[in-house]
Amino acid sequence: MLSPFPGMNPYLETPTLWSQVHTHLIFAIADYMNPLLRPKYRMSMEQRVYTDTNNDDNLELVHIPDNVVFTPSSNINETSSNVAVAPPKVQPLTISLPQPETVKEWYLQVKNVETQEVVTVIEILSPKNKKSGEGRNKYIKKREQVLMSLTHLIEIDLLRKGEIMPMNIDDTIKSDYRIVISRSYRRPKAELYAFNLAQEIPSIPLPLKPEDEQPLIPLQELLHSIYEKGSYDLAINYQKQTLDNLSENDLTWINKLLQEQELI
Repeated sequence: MLSPFPGMNPYLETPTLWSQVHTHLIFAIADYMNPLLRPKYRMSMEQRVYTDTNNDDNLELVHIPDNVVFTPSSNINETSSNVAVAPPKVQPLTISLPQPETVKEWYLQVKNVETQEVVTVIEILSPKNKKSGEGRNKYIKKREQVLMSLTHLIEIDLLRKGEIMPMNIDDTIKSDYRIVISRSYRRPKAELYAFNLAQEIPSIPLPLKPEDEQPLIPLQELLHSIYEKGSYDLAINYQKQTLDNLSENDLTWINKLLQEQELI
């Protein structure tokens, strides 16, 4: 089944699905682009690995509730004031501790086959990249290293939630999603593709060496393809699942779209 949305499907942004979508999209881009890049270039899938502490909003950190009441055991003799009363028995409380986890994030590199020079890096942002913590710190450090090099950077943000990456843009530019292309020879200038939920994801050029033609990455086509091949329609219950962080206009548009396709 095809995705009911012309552009980004907001239901794919849920934590239970996004890690799969992220990986599938990385592989799909590499599979599609490699035949177009050979024999001079090759696109490889790389992993960034780090340890993070899970501090999600739903995680209860170590604390003692204010309303805890300790009561003495019922078998303590309290009939005489002259009898020493044993202190109340301390009972354990159920708490949660921040759990360290090993995080693996896929990204793409385009290399010159002959020299092994990294010509372009492609990053698809994850929720951890857009939330304060180790994941964002690691990514921004890597981002700064690329921006200080002769390597081009493509940064794809298909997540509405979270803090956007540092960039100098006009406050009037508001969008749900963003793609940034930073060409090494134009820095600090970069190209921003800003688009919203109801719009198609643009196809973007892949910058290579100046003498080489820039093939297009058809992101919308690839996303639709992985939705169908990955049977994501079976993982989404459009009738029951709810979306947050949406305007009234977006919710109205989504409901109408799903009703027209008899999905709700």
